[in-house]
Amino acid sequence: MSHLFDVYPLYDIEPVKAEGSYLWDTNGTKYLDLYGGHAVISIGHCHPYYVDMLSKQLHAINFYSNSVKISLQEELAEKLGELSGYPDYKLFLVNSGAEANENALKLASFHTGRSKVVAFTKAFHGRTAGAVAATDNPSIVAPVNYKEHVTFLPFNDIEALENGITDEVCAVIVEGIQGVGGIQVSSDAFLQALRKKCDETGAVLILDSVQCGYGRTGKFFSHQFSGIHPDLMTMAKGMGNGFPIGGVLISPKFKASYGLLGTTFGGNHMACAAGIAVLDVMKDENLLDNAASIGDYLLKGIEEIGGYKELRGRGLMIGIEYDFPVKDLRNKLLFEHKMFTGVAGANTIRLLPSLALRKDEADMFLEALKKEVAVASI
Repeated sequence: MSHLFDVYPLYDIEPVKAEGSYLWDTNGTKYLDLYGGHAVISIGHCHPYYVDMLSKQLHAINFYSNSVKISLQEELAEKLGELSGYPDYKLFLVNSGAEANENALKLASFHTGRSKVVAFTKAFHGRTAGAVAATDNPSIVAPVNYKEHVTFLPFNDIEALENGITDEVCAVIVEGIQGVGGIQVSSDAFLQALRKKCDETGAVLILDSVQCGYGRTGKFFSHQFSGIHPDLMTMAKGMGNGFPIGGVLISPKFKASYGLLGTTFGGNHMACAAGIAVLDVMKDENLLDNAASIGDYLLKGIEEIGGYKELRGRGLMIGIEYDFPVKDLRNKLLFEHKMFTGVAGANTIRLLPSLALRKDEADMFLEALKKEVAVASI
């Protein structure tokens, strides 16, 4: 009898080994991983450099609190600023995406002295109190989660911004690409209009880059396609390649003070070692370029196969929406072709593979998809 609180529907598969873009289960069956555990595996499973970094750190010191100097935090901040193109932004380290968004909203409220928040339809920002209030899913918002201060505007609707964002708004939080919402891409014009409206009203613009950041789209942050600069950027998932870590990149306009924000585990030695290893591999192996090129290759291949209702995404963040429920398609990819994929809603297959995915691995997926879409259309 299970003693776990049963909140996850589980596949009867237990991965026990991983390498690159592959998983092996308890029976020795090999799977191609095109989902990365919700976009978490950024540089590939068990990358040798990553494993070595964490192993060495574990044998040195694995934890002490933020009451002492941790030079790994400075190294991580410097490398992140350089690779992301935000060298003048400051970094606050946390443990997860929800916590990153929570602290970003809190910092925006401290900065403006306001409490109203604008979010968007189909948004997902996390399950903690402030983040879940800005998430467009009433089923996961408990009565204790105060949400009266949040207004949801239609996503990608520029006209709605005019009256929806006023000088009473503390923060506007938006995903550069909505992940849970179905790989819905924020248009460049929409993000540019958001930046302009926030400048006019004094609202803080928060770009939730938890899933769409860290090189997944071929640029470090997906909003960089639009040429805007947010006030705050939140990160997690691919930041640690599986080790829990999150962060907020903070514009120079914000003033720090002792006690303003805090965390016990955020920025610990192991998390920083993981984060540094990820950035080193991303840079040394040109993974942003790989995400862009292999992503384009996948998108063109899926387009040639056809049979879908809509194809969305950038780089290695891809949503394939069909006019039928994709449960059977996903199961066939998993159990017959031994490929992990994700879903968003009932009708969309979601691809979030490692940024190191190879062309031959992309071809394996395209071959399997072509076969199953042909069967589904009969």
